[in-house]
Amino acid sequence: MSGGPLEGVRVVDLTTVVVGPICTRTLADQGADVIKVEAPGGDLLRTMAQGSRHAGMSGKFINFNRNKRSVCLDLKQEGGMEAMHRLIAGADVFVSNIRPEALARAGLDYKSLAPAHPRLIHCSILAFGRGGRYFNRPAYDPIVQSLSGVAGTFARATGEPRFVPMVMTDHTTGLIAAQCIGFALYRREKTGRGEAIDVPMFENMASFVMSEHLGAATFDPPVGPTGDNRLLSPDYRPLPTQDGYITVGPNTNAQAFAFFDAIGRPELKTDPRFASAAARTANAADYFEVRRTGLAQKTTAQWLAIFEQLDVPAARYNSIDDLLEDPHLADIGFFRPEDHPSQGRIRRTKVPNTFSGGAREAETHAPMLGEHTRAVLAELGYGEADIDSLLASGAAHAG
Repeated sequence: MSGGPLEGVRVVDLTTVVVGPICTRTLADQGADVIKVEAPGGDLLRTMAQGSRHAGMSGKFINFNRNKRSVCLDLKQEGGMEAMHRLIAGADVFVSNIRPEALARAGLDYKSLAPAHPRLIHCSILAFGRGGRYFNRPAYDPIVQSLSGVAGTFARATGEPRFVPMVMTDHTTGLIAAQCIGFALYRREKTGRGEAIDVPMFENMASFVMSEHLGAATFDPPVGPTGDNRLLSPDYRPLPTQDGYITVGPNTNAQAFAFFDAIGRPELKTDPRFASAAARTANAADYFEVRRTGLAQKTTAQWLAIFEQLDVPAARYNSIDDLLEDPHLADIGFFRPEDHPSQGRIRRTKVPNTFSGGAREAETHAPMLGEHTRAVLAELGYGEADIDSLLASGAAHAG
C-alpha cells in the first residue's frame, strides 16, 4: 500500500451490496488496506446486478469494490471465525451492514469486541437506529426512499411518488459512514481509544430530506407549509430548447437580469415578481414558466454560447450515455482503462478528490472471490499446512 491520507489504516469489511461497499471503497480509495470478508457464496452484488462477462463479477461489483482484497471465510465454522478474529485483532476499523441482532449472535458486535480491542473503531451501518420501533427490520434502498420522504418529494412535484433511479440512500449513507470513520480515527489519534459508530440509513435520509424541505415548519408554530417550492416545481428539470434540453440556474440579480435580456424580456427586470432573489423565490412557478417559454426560442448550442458570454450558469443535458463522451470528463481522464485479470479490458471511474499531501499510488482491481485468502491468512501467521487445512475443511475458500 502506498500514498493517500489513510495509508497504514487496516479495515475489515464485512459488508455487502452497495451501502457498505461504498463506505469501504471510499476508505480504500484514500489508501486504507481494506480486506473484504465474503461468505462462500460471495457478495450478493457479484451476481444480482446486470452487466457481466463472467459469473460473479458484475459491473456494479467491479465499480464498488476496487482497491480491496477479498478473503472468503465461512464464519459458521470455528476455523473461519478464528481467522476473522485474527483479522480484527490487527485492524483499525471494522465495518458491517449486517443486522445488529445477527452481528451480536456472532459475537462481532462492539460490546463483544471492545474489551479485547480497545482501539478498534467499530462501524455498524443500520437500516434504522437503535431505540425506535423499526430497529432490526430489514431494508434496502427503495424501502428507505419510500419511508424517508425521498419518494414523497416526487409526489409533491409530479403528483406521483417515485424513487430516484439510483440507490441514492445507499450511496449517501455509505459516504456518511466513511466520514464518521474519519472523524473517529481523528479522535483516536488524540485519545488512543476506539469507539462504536451507528450510521442508520432511515434517519440520515430523513435528515437529508427535511434539512431541505422542513422550511416554514422549522418554526413552532409553523409559519407556512413544508417544502421548497422551487425544488418541488414540476419544471425543476432540464428544459426544452429547439433541439434538445438545457439547464439554467440564474440566481443572483446579475445572472437573472442577464437571462431576461438574453430571452428578449428586459422588462422583467423591473417586474415585482422577479426584481429580487426573494421575489423570484416567492414566485418560483412564474419564474420557471419564464425560463420554460424563453428557452424554446433557440438551440442548446446557441444558448450555451450566449450564457457563457453573459456568465449565466448553464449546462446542456447529459444522458447516461452522454457522460461517456463528456468533454470535461475526457479532459480530466475521468474514465480510466484497466486490464482486469479475469474480466479483460474494462473502464472504471477516477477518484474525483485530490489531496496536496498525496493520493493512493497503487490502485488495484476489484477482487475475485477469495482472491487474496491465502495471502491474507499468511499475513495473519497461518503456515501453509494450516491454510491448506482451512481450505480443505471449507472454513476458508481461495479464488
